[in-house]
Amino acid sequence: MMRKICVITGGGSGMGLAAAKEMGKSYYIIISGRNPKKLEDAVNELKADGIQVEAYPCDVSDYTSVEKLASYSKAKGSVAAVIHAAGMSPHMGDAKTIMEVNALGTIYINNAFYKVMEEGSCLIDVSSMSAYLTPKLVMPVRMYKYSREAPDQFMKKVMKRIYFYPEKYRSGIAYGISKNFVIWFAKQDAARFGNKGARVLSISPGNFDTPMGELEKEEAASFTKFCAVKRPGRVEEIAGLFAYCASEGAGYLTGVDILCDGGLVASGVNAMLKKVV
Repeated sequence: MMRKICVITGGGSGMGLAAAKEMGKSYYIIISGRNPKKLEDAVNELKADGIQVEAYPCDVSDYTSVEKLASYSKAKGSVAAVIHAAGMSPHMGDAKTIMEVNALGTIYINNAFYKVMEEGSCLIDVSSMSAYLTPKLVMPVRMYKYSREAPDQFMKKVMKRIYFYPEKYRSGIAYGISKNFVIWFAKQDAARFGNKGARVLSISPGNFDTPMGELEKEEAASFTKFCAVKRPGRVEEIAGLFAYCASEGAGYLTGVDILCDGGLVASGVNAMLKKVV
């Protein structure tokens, strides 16, 4: 029997690594990322836990790199699950780089893996609660349609909108837009994947104890008091959600975003004012 493959982008740390530990109970794992040392350390940690795993370097903002990852994964077995956890926060790059990694990266992952995934498989795009907290009037939703046929044109139009804002706000706005786009794109892709018996959905994490979360620790702490669960999330908690969504038990779940934020968005908090309005 051909082995089942789970590909995890951003698998070298944080949620991606936690997902690899959970998914490794049932799948052969391929983790990807841009940092070879981080990937090597993650592979050693996973193998120590008895998980069958290997790493494959990939820059999700480069379509050629993503296609190579998809082709390599297909050659290893049946690509049954993809967890696209790679991404950049506002503290990790400028607005253009954030859009390239988060938005273009999602387009590239979905398009490349659509070609190699089979009936019964599932692709999970990772968004963020910022998609809900960023004011709707900021979101250039009417421009999202260009991503389907002309990703370059989509990027030019969205970046033109982002550059309208003062420079100090651009990275944060780009992050909110990119994550809102991830949700939109996953929903749009449900029908396409459904035509081949596959599923695609998105998950929007809140504040979690991860290396990326550490960069935003002070800002995250200011929101914790509004959460129903008054603490950051543990990566094992969202890894379990990934595993369920990718499983056969969730076979009717597609074209939807799942918010996993400890109840922050449900509080009605205004992210700009940091108070419930």
